[in-house]
Amino acid sequence: MTEPRRLPLETWGRHWLGRLQVWADRRAWSRHGFEFLMFGLKQAWACLFGGAMLALLLATHLWWPENAPVARYDFLVIAALAIQAAMLALKLESWEEARVIFVFHVVGTIMELFKTQAGSWIYPEDSLLRIGMVPLFSGFMYAAVGSYIARIQRIFDIKFRHYPPLWTTWVLAAAIYVNFFAHHWLPDVRLGLFAATVFLFGRGWFYFTPDRKRRAMPFLLGFFLVAVFIWLAENVGTYARAWVYPGQDDGWEMVSLAKLGSWFLLMMISVVLVSLVHRPEEESQAGASD
Repeated sequence: MTEPRRLPLETWGRHWLGRLQVWADRRAWSRHGFEFLMFGLKQAWACLFGGAMLALLLATHLWWPENAPVARYDFLVIAALAIQAAMLALKLESWEEARVIFVFHVVGTIMELFKTQAGSWIYPEDSLLRIGMVPLFSGFMYAAVGSYIARIQRIFDIKFRHYPPLWTTWVLAAAIYVNFFAHHWLPDVRLGLFAATVFLFGRGWFYFTPDRKRRAMPFLLGFFLVAVFIWLAENVGTYARAWVYPGQDDGWEMVSLAKLGSWFLLMMISVVLVSLVHRPEEESQAGASD
């Protein structure tokens, strides 16, 4: 099994966590407990950008001064730029990853412009840094998904078995993106897109390393679990009134479970975009049996 690709600060952190393995190896329960701890820590580390953005949404919702000289949404734009710059400066993301995340930012902003015009959701507060009805911080919420997908592949040293041909995933991602717009005039074909996703990825597995032992999970289960966490994060975002859906104007309520499907499909676009930087690597038989 090849050594996971890590950026400098991650290597330093992994070195110090490795010292805990001396204690963890004393008992079977402590070995499994340490592996579970490492899984959680790595997931949190991969979510760094998204977690910071969610914390800012909540904090500004609860404590933003009414008479502040800067609009809350504008502050969020500036803060998101600062977080992204810090992650690059501290080498928590590579420039290649940042470029793909920027593309996903643009892809998300274009969809936001269309969806707000169509009344799918609104941004209830005023701001200067916006395009039409869309404050610029919204694109960073999509970028957070791209950042997570890019970072988790490197942090967990993810490799694949039965990954479909890349050109088929590009066609799928393009069809998903077009349907987000076209279903407002044409029949919604998302059921067909779900079926296509199952057809392409249903046989696939991905392999990852929480600590030292390689673990495996079916593609579709992994994608679904990530979509669930994005849906939970969206509930936090709407609670913080960063944006609101129809029906939430008079008070917060849980985001419809139907949005899970939308996030699942949107995440597939992110996976395909990240594959431009982290080309899917085949898991070796030796690595899969470790």
